[in-house]
Amino acid sequence: MEVLLANPRGFCAGVERAIEIVERALQIYGAPIYVRHEVVHNKFVVDDLRAKGAVFIEDLADVPSGSTLIFSAHGVPQRVREDAEARGLRVFDATCPLVTKVHVEVQRMREAGREIVMIGHKGHPEVEGTMGQVKDGIHLVESVAAVDKISVADPRKLAYVTQTTLSVDDAAQIVAALRARFPEIVGPKKDDICYATQNRQDAVKFMAPQCDVVIVVGSPNSSNSNRLREVATLRGVPAYLVDNADEVDPGWIQGRQRVGVTAGASAPEVLVSAVIERLRMLGAASVRTLDGALENVVFPLPKGLASENSGATVLR
Repeated sequence: MEVLLANPRGFCAGVERAIEIVERALQIYGAPIYVRHEVVHNKFVVDDLRAKGAVFIEDLADVPSGSTLIFSAHGVPQRVREDAEARGLRVFDATCPLVTKVHVEVQRMREAGREIVMIGHKGHPEVEGTMGQVKDGIHLVESVAAVDKISVADPRKLAYVTQTTLSVDDAAQIVAALRARFPEIVGPKKDDICYATQNRQDAVKFMAPQCDVVIVVGSPNSSNSNRLREVATLRGVPAYLVDNADEVDPGWIQGRQRVGVTAGASAPEVLVSAVIERLRMLGAASVRTLDGALENVVFPLPKGLASENSGATVLR
């Protein structure tokens, strides 16, 4: 049995930045550091930061006055920012800069008098944060079928944005349906789906046809990890999402010749290594990394945490 590793896989620049923000805040200001929502959607990462003194909360009422608060990589509605300021909290924003870009787009589109269609998954914190950038005039669409149900004031003044971690193919179908119904709808100057989401999905599209089964390392609440599993499944390849190596079922790979492995953008490489080791124990004779897109994106840290000698380390 051979193991094929998708390339790229695992951490993206936004996730690395978010984790480092929590790490550095803990070092500089000491525990506890409060984080609104899971800083990234990965159980291993969250448990590791919790053990170091991070406290993950959903309601700012749970944050004592004068504490340090970090917004997760998914972003927050404006009301949460206002609440944090009113409570006098020291705030560091770990929102992925590519999500912030969508926030700015929404604000600009609304100021221009346009209603907005948000393409995304209901209940996801990124969607809640993006829709919460404006008080009204924004509609959530999750599927092509939902496009026919939208009611807008003026079809000539309509725009759309997307969640950054969607299936590239699904988003394209919804955009096409929107353009068919609303020919004058406008979109962002640059696609909202982030480079890492695109690259990881492309890597699975390349890998899956070469495999008998695909294993995606990622937590169940990770949107981009779930999309990777779907990408493989849609190509007729059985695919499974695992939080860690212990969840790999030997029955999945019994009699298989090639097993593909990838990881969502919030899953650290240490988990991939553990899955590979388990596959070796189950009979894998070789491991080969496939060719793929080179990523060299780095996002700067917020002021107050960017000291070169802070000594914090990023979990990899």
